Parts: sequence; structure tokens; C-alpha cells
Amino acid sequence: MLAETLAAIRPADQRALAEARAHQDRLTKPRGSLGAMEDVAVRLAGAAGTCPPPAPWPAALAIFAADHGVHARGVSPWPQEVTVQMVANFLSGGAVANAFAAQAGVPVTVVDVGVAADLPDAPGLVKHKIAYGTADLSQGPAMTVDQAVRALEVGIVVAGGLVAEGARCLIAGDMGIANTTASAALVSAFTGKDPAEVTGRGTGIDDRTYERKVATVRRTLQVNGLAADEPAAGAEGRGSRVPPPGEARPLSAGSSPSEALRALAAVGGFEHAAIAGFILHGAAARVPVILDGVIAGAGALVAAALDPAAIDHCVAGHRSAEPGHAVTLDHLGLRPLVDLELRLGEGTGALLAHPLVCAAVRVMHDVATFDAAGVTEKPV
Repeated sequence: MLAETLAAIRPADQRALAEARAHQDRLTKPRGSLGAMEDVAVRLAGAAGTCPPPAPWPAALAIFAADHGVHARGVSPWPQEVTVQMVANFLSGGAVANAFAAQAGVPVTVVDVGVAADLPDAPGLVKHKIAYGTADLSQGPAMTVDQAVRALEVGIVVAGGLVAEGARCLIAGDMGIANTTASAALVSAFTGKDPAEVTGRGTGIDDRTYERKVATVRRTLQVNGLAADEPAAGAEGRGSRVPPPGEARPLSAGSSPSEALRALAAVGGFEHAAIAGFILHGAAARVPVILDGVIAGAGALVAAALDPAAIDHCVAGHRSAEPGHAVTLDHLGLRPLVDLELRLGEGTGALLAHPLVCAAVRVMHDVATFDAAGVTEKPV
């Protein structure tokens, strides 16, 4: 399934991109006056392969939930059972994601991809449990490569189901206590940035816990062979800097899909893998994916390493307060639509951005051109 999905992904259509830019310039407004909104509309045209792009509604939110063995290292003040409790909160409609989704008119699906408990059946819950949480990534691989592939395929299946039900825009959310630690390890591994630069305070940890978290991420990279002293494969002769001992090298620079899968299995979470698969299916189906914060961003780094063209089908909903998210967006070349200092996850930032994405596309469909409206253009 993963191979078939990757084979179906196509990069942004250059003809549609050019047509969209030209169309933006003919609309009854000063050129460039809608700023990033114009970029979003053009991006979605290229992703869809047509101008104007299809309306990105209705949308659907999938919250991928999983637990993490690294929680035992004391990287979060929250007990692990909060993951299962928050799943119940999502299903009863009591979380921030539910409130934002209701405001945007977006249905919520919760996916158990690795919660460390058996969940009772409930409307809105989809069970695709790979295992009862990952292993402690600071002591060795978080999961096997086979488990990583299975989790990727969970995301593919969930996205495929939502698209089959009529979704024309996908939003990825997450839930998992300690998942910002795994996110920091993934961001460091895939971008080459030092763990101290990409590790944040997550749910609001104190200085002592933060230092422990950074040390845990650093040890994770070393234990799993991702703190390399050698340049990335294929980087020789290009003037690439050789990372000092203990610093990760960017896997996406010259890495193979097998290397990307190994890194995901070593330091990722089941929800990161599922989000990556979710993105890959969106790209294969030419349905745009609005990314949330650092967890979704880490999943996007995995998707990009498996096929860089997948990112042509993504929009960065917002910039998280987590430092690793800014690094991720810069690495992926994505411009966030909003920056509200959010650090909640759950898909909240992406939900807030969805009306902006819709508005950007509506402009392409509804706004008259200078010729059609009989409005005189500014002299060149």
C-alpha cells in the first residue's frame, strides 16, 4: 500500500501554477495585495493540477493518538493515562479541537494508532492499534521498521476513507503524552539541527525537566545511530559541512526511503508515522493537507523524505511556539498562515487556518477580472 501511494504522487503542476499566478494578476485588486493568501491559492492550483483549484471544503480532521515509552524518562509532567483520557474528551466533544472544529464545520475522527490501553468502541473512534505505545526511544528503536510501515499505512487508510466520504481537504491532529520529545528527535534527525535548537517545553515544563528532555533527545540520536560524524550520503564534493560528534545530519539530504523509514522507526511515534501516511495519501489523491504544529510537522518531514513532492500538496496552517516547528517549516519551505503562539496540537492551529485557505480559493472563483468587470488596470 505504501509503495502504491508513493507511485501515485505527482509534483505540483507547473502549467497550473503559471495559470494561477497569471489569474491572480488579472483580478480586480492590486497585484500581490492579498499577500500570502495569493500564494496559498496558487499552491493549491499547482497541487490540484488545475486553475482555479477545487474548493477545499468540506474538510475532515483526523486526530491520531498514541503513547510513548520515552515518557518513563521524566520528559513530561503529565501522567501517561492523560492520552486515553483526552481521547475520551475528543469523543465526547469537550476538547479545544472539538470547539474549533465545530466553529469551522469540520467533523472529527479519532484514530487509536498506539494508545497504551484498550479503548471502548465509540462513535467517531477508529481502531488501528499497532502496539500499546512505542518502546523507549532513548534506549533503542521506538518501533520496528515493519511497525513504522504499518503505522504509515494506517494514515493512508484513514485519509483514503475520509476522501471517499467526500473530504476535499485533510487536517491532521495528534494526541500523545511525551510526543514532543519524539518530535524533537525526528526534527533533529531529518534537519540536522542540534537537539537544543529544536526541543521545546511542550506542555509547559520547568527548567530541570527541559534540560532532561534535551539530554534525552541527544541520547536518543546517539543510541540509534543518528548522531553521525559523516556527511549525508551523496553530499561529498558539494562543500557540505561535516557535523561535529553528537550532532545529527539531515537525513532528507541524499537519504534513501529505507534510511527515512529506519529513522522514523528509531525515534518516531506511531502518530508521526500515521500523519506521514495521511499526508502521502492526500498528495496521491491531490487533496490538500493543512498541517498543524510540531507533531504534524515532524510527520511531514518523514513524508518529504519518502517523496519530496508530497509537500507540494501541503499548507502550513500556523507556526507553533515549539522551536522545532519553525525549523521544520523552514526546512520544508512552507510559510505559515498564522502565528498565534499556539502549542496545543490536536489540529487546532490547522483548524483555525482552514477558513483562510477556503477564502484564498474562493477569491480565485468569485472575484472578477479587470476585463470582466470593466475596471481600468493601473498603467504598467
